[in-house]
Amino acid sequence: MNLSMRVLEVRHVTESLCEGLEAEDMTVQPIADVSPLKWHLAHTSWFFEELILCAKLPGYKRFDVSYRELFNSYYKSLGRHWVQGDRGTLSRPSVREILDYRKHVNAGLRRLFEKRLLDADTNHLLELGIQHEEQHQELFLMDVKYILSRNPSEPVFRRSPLSASEKPSANWMNVPEQLAEIGADFQDHSFTFDNERPRHKVYVYPYSIRESLVTNAEFLAFIEDGGYQNPDYWLSLGWDWVNAHSVKHPLYWSNHEDQWSEYTLHGTGALEANYPVTHISYFEASAFARWSKARLPREEELEIYLAKTRTSANQSDLHPTNANQAEGQVWCWTQSAYSAYPGYQEFAGPVREYNGKFMCNQFVLRGSCAVTPKGHSRATYRNFFLPEQRWMFSGLRLAKDSR
Repeated sequence: MNLSMRVLEVRHVTESLCEGLEAEDMTVQPIADVSPLKWHLAHTSWFFEELILCAKLPGYKRFDVSYRELFNSYYKSLGRHWVQGDRGTLSRPSVREILDYRKHVNAGLRRLFEKRLLDADTNHLLELGIQHEEQHQELFLMDVKYILSRNPSEPVFRRSPLSASEKPSANWMNVPEQLAEIGADFQDHSFTFDNERPRHKVYVYPYSIRESLVTNAEFLAFIEDGGYQNPDYWLSLGWDWVNAHSVKHPLYWSNHEDQWSEYTLHGTGALEANYPVTHISYFEASAFARWSKARLPREEELEIYLAKTRTSANQSDLHPTNANQAEGQVWCWTQSAYSAYPGYQEFAGPVREYNGKFMCNQFVLRGSCAVTPKGHSRATYRNFFLPEQRWMFSGLRLAKDSR
C-alpha cells in the first residue's frame, strides 16, 4: 500500500472506532488525562491541516479558523491552544461538525495526492501524520474505556468474548554481560520517532528477565498479602499517592462479596487469573516487584528481550489475554527515566515539540499493548507516562540481577 493510500486508510480506521457509540459518549471528559472522543477525531485532522495542507497545498482553506486553537494539543510554536483539562467544556463543535471537518481535510489530502505535491519533507510529515493518528487510535480506546467505565451501567464497547488465557510460563531468560547496541539508526528506512534515535552503545550487566508478564492472580496475591498497606514495598512518593487517593487495587478491578471482577472494553466479568495485570501505575509496578524480591527491568534490558522474542498479538481482543506474549499485551513499566539518548536530534520544524520537551519526570514503557494498532510496535519504541498514571494499558515484566 503506497503512502497516499495508507493516509486515507488510517483516517478510515479512526472513524470506524466510533461505530456503536452515541454522540453523548464522545463529548464527556471525566478526568484531565482523558480527552473527549470527538477531540481525537478533530485533533488528528488538525495535524494534517496545520502541518501539511496549509503549508503544502496552494489555495487550501481551513475548515474553520477557530479550530487552529481549539484542536492544537501543545504546539506552542503554532500559537495558542486549548488547555487539555478543559477539552470537555467544548460542547461545540458537535460530533457531526467534526466529522464534516474530517471530510474536508480528507478532500484536501486527496487534492495534494492528485497534484503530486509530495517532496521529501511532505512525505516525512505524511508518515508522521499516519503514526500520530495511530497513536490517537490507541488513546481513543484507552479513553473510551475510562469514559464508559464511569457510567453506572458499565456500557459494553465490543460485544465479543475474550480469548481464553494460557498458563503463564515460569521460565526466565538469562542475558549475559555485554556492550549492547539499542535504539534506531538515523539512516533507518523504516519510520522511527526521534526519541528512538540514534542507535548507541550501552553497557549491560548480566540479568535475567521473566518470559511471562505478571498476571492478575499474582497481583491479587500481593493485595491479599497486604501489599497496599505495607510501606516497605513503596517508593516514598508512591506511598503518599496510594494514601492520598485510597488506592487498593488496579484500575477497573472491583470486589463484591469477596468476588473480584474487572471492567474491560468487552464488558465486566470475573477476574481472569491468568490474564496479564493491567492498568497499574509505576508506583504499583515498583511495589509489586519489590514484594516479589525482583525489580523492574531497565529499558535497554527490555529492548534486548523484545528484539530476541518478538511475537504477534491477537488483534481481535481489546484486552490483554496472553501473559506469554512478548508484546501486544501491556505496556511494561521500566525503571528508566524518560530522557534523551546520546546524540539525540529532535524533529525539525514545529514537530520538534513532539517528544523532546516531555523528557522530565516520566518513565519509559516498552512492548505495546492490546489496543496498539497492528504494525505500530517495534523493539525500539519508547512510550512514556507519569508514575501515577494508569488509565493506559500498563503492566509489568519482572527482572533480576544475575550473580
